[in-house]
Amino acid sequence: MIIINYAILFFIYSFIGWVVEVFYTRITTKKWVNRGFLIGPICPIYGIGCLLLVFLLDSYRNDYFVLFLSSIFICSLLEYTTSFLLEKIFKARWWDYSHMKYNINGRICLETMLPFGLFGALVAGLVNPFFYNLISRLPKLLLIIISSILLVILLVDLIISFSVVSKIKGSLKFLEADNTEEIKKKIKKFITNQSFLHRRFFKAFPELFSKLLHLNVFEALKDNIKKRKDK
Repeated sequence: MIIINYAILFFIYSFIGWVVEVFYTRITTKKWVNRGFLIGPICPIYGIGCLLLVFLLDSYRNDYFVLFLSSIFICSLLEYTTSFLLEKIFKARWWDYSHMKYNINGRICLETMLPFGLFGALVAGLVNPFFYNLISRLPKLLLIIISSILLVILLVDLIISFSVVSKIKGSLKFLEADNTEEIKKKIKKFITNQSFLHRRFFKAFPELFSKLLHLNVFEALKDNIKKRKDK
């Protein structure tokens, strides 16, 4: 049952992370955006990060200074690794801190490290014991049913999200035209003709797809120049 309890905790922290991302985006952009790679209200990187903190720092639960420093290291390492893997898989960055001071390869920066330290210390020291005790009081059968349903939903969401992003990138990759304006028209037409799921990703990660669009504009123009020279 311990595994079931931690599975529930994973979904709780993933949902809290999604809420944090949504409100942060609301404050910075003045818009409500469904943040995160997945379609549902969940950011798994937060769930994984919080569970790592709980497992690795349990013996330091009462030492908040150690929790703070360790949380910075663990969360930053997780964010860097996630950014690297996503870039390798999709050939694009999902976030970029290059414009911020004290960043490492644009994947992590001091501005996010400090909040991670505070949030991590709070989770490992206070929040997790509260949630774990609360979950432990619930009937075992109920926990199994809830965790099973959430796991199925997560798997379906992962499959759909990967499919949608792959389709978006695939469509943009083979975009060709004779000039920049025509390319922009096709891009706009592609976005407006897609489903809600496609448009959600454009709203959630505008900087990412902005870079993808500019990249494909450049590639299309380069191909067009080459074709004209061959003629």
